[in-house]
Parts: sequence; C-alpha cells; structure tokens
Amino acid sequence: MTPMRNLILMMCVTGLASFALSQDTTPRRITAADAKNHIGETAIVCGKVVGTSLPKYGIAGRGKPVSFYLDQPEANPVFYFIAFGAQPGGPAEVIAAYQDKRVCVTGKIDTVPSGGPPFIMAADRSQIKTEAAGK
Repeated sequence: MTPMRNLILMMCVTGLASFALSQDTTPRRITAADAKNHIGETAIVCGKVVGTSLPKYGIAGRGKPVSFYLDQPEANPVFYFIAFGAQPGGPAEVIAAYQDKRVCVTGKIDTVPSGGPPFIMAADRSQIKTEAAGK
C-alpha cells in the first residue's frame, strides 16, 4: 500500500508543480497615462521624463527625493516616480541620469489619499531602466 500512496502523492505534486511554474511573474508593462487604472498593482510604467520637481526638505538618511514626471509635465501630470540621488551628487546626479530620457519604472502604483496622479516610489534605483530613444 505504501508504494501506491507514494505514486499518488508524486502525481499530485507533479500536477500542482506544473500549475505553479506556469504562472507569469513578470509585471504588466503599461503606459504612464494608463497607470491610473492600475492603482495598487505592481507594474512596469514606461514613458518619457518631461519634468522634475525637487522639494525644499529631504528625508533623513536618503537626501532629497526627486519627482520625475512622465509624458506630461507637473502642471497637469498623468504619472510620476520618485527617486533619490546617489551621494555625493544627490539630486543633481539623479536628475542628470533620467532627464529627457525614456524610462521604465517597476513597482507598486500608488496615489496620495487626497487625490492626484499615480506614482511609484523607486527607493532602489534598480527599479528604473532607461530605454533606447527609438522605442
């Protein structure tokens, strides 16, 4: 009876493993304008950096966060992401890295409780990838 039980157990595990391995773990790639329809989801948001914003105050241990607006500037933004500059260059370094470039940012899309455009907090710069100009 034990060999039969082992055989049934192996068939079940093999069947379930195929379902687990077949799931797609890559986040969906969306446009900056479409991000508003994916609040709370993890996605890859792509667009061209058309403006930046730098607050007056920074965050202890991180420096000043820089907001990068994709596809539409700050006056009427559709999406933005927040990144921090590497020390000692700080904000100037991160602005130079992404200004006027096409980027894709991976992360959880969020929004502030009072409303406004969706954003991704890219605390880790590996979440941000630049694209070739032709894409």
